[in-house]
Amino acid sequence: MNVLLSPQPPTAFAHQHDFNRRSSPRPMASYSANRKRKAEDDGDEMSVSPTSSPAIQSRQLARQTKKLRSNEIAGRPLSLPRLLETLDVTQLRTVLQTICERQPEIGEEVVKSAPRPTVECALRVLKEYQDKLREAFPYGESSSDYTYYRVRQPLMALIDALADFTPQYLPPTEPSANVSLQYLDGATKIVHSLPEWESQSHRHHKENTYDEISKAWALVINEASKKGAGFVLHSGGWDQILAKHNQQSGGRLGAAIASMSANLGWVGGGQGSGVSNNMPGSQGSILDQLMAGNYGSPVRVGPR
Repeated sequence: MNVLLSPQPPTAFAHQHDFNRRSSPRPMASYSANRKRKAEDDGDEMSVSPTSSPAIQSRQLARQTKKLRSNEIAGRPLSLPRLLETLDVTQLRTVLQTICERQPEIGEEVVKSAPRPTVECALRVLKEYQDKLREAFPYGESSSDYTYYRVRQPLMALIDALADFTPQYLPPTEPSANVSLQYLDGATKIVHSLPEWESQSHRHHKENTYDEISKAWALVINEASKKGAGFVLHSGGWDQILAKHNQQSGGRLGAAIASMSANLGWVGGGQGSGVSNNMPGSQGSILDQLMAGNYGSPVRVGPR
């Protein structure tokens, strides 16, 4: 039997299925548009030059600013070598002395490292003190007391300098007798130049200085006589030099004269040697002549 199927009316499911078929391409179009916009954005970012980036431009500007600042003029203190070049001897000595007083270990290092002062250097310093003393004397006629108090400070400075420098050139600190004698010769000349005061209360400065320098002569002479039979004393004519100093001082170098007489008398054939200085052809020591009162008598030359 033939069944005749009548056509079925369209159902909702069919309409929905047809709608989905017609609308299905739209998500693909939206996806393509999104990809296109993303590609355009990526292209825009890639097209931007790295040098035109705001962050990089700010860094470059900072570098240029630093470079400009480094070329600017600004005040700064002198370096140590340049600062030392501006100091004179007095200022440099003051700075060094201040540092050594604050840090004693530095002072000890300076003493160890500094060269030994020569006789010429020491006498030059003493002469500077001597010049200051002379410059302090008032012009014209002045009383002895006024003059003394006017020059007392530079006078004491010179005397103190003599007292400080002299031990440096005495044995055992100074091993060379010739160096010691050279210093004492120059120092004694400076002592001669010290003023003579009318008041006995003021004269003790020079008297004490003569006494100290005389003891220094005696010490050096005693040590020199032990080396090479006193060859330095004989060869240098130090007995004559000391005799002249004693004469200029008014006989105030008694300790030095006694030491020279004792040592040269023993070395040169004095009383204790068994050789008489009155033998023919023997003039004897200049100090023996002084003791005998015939210093300066003519010396016989040739046969008698």
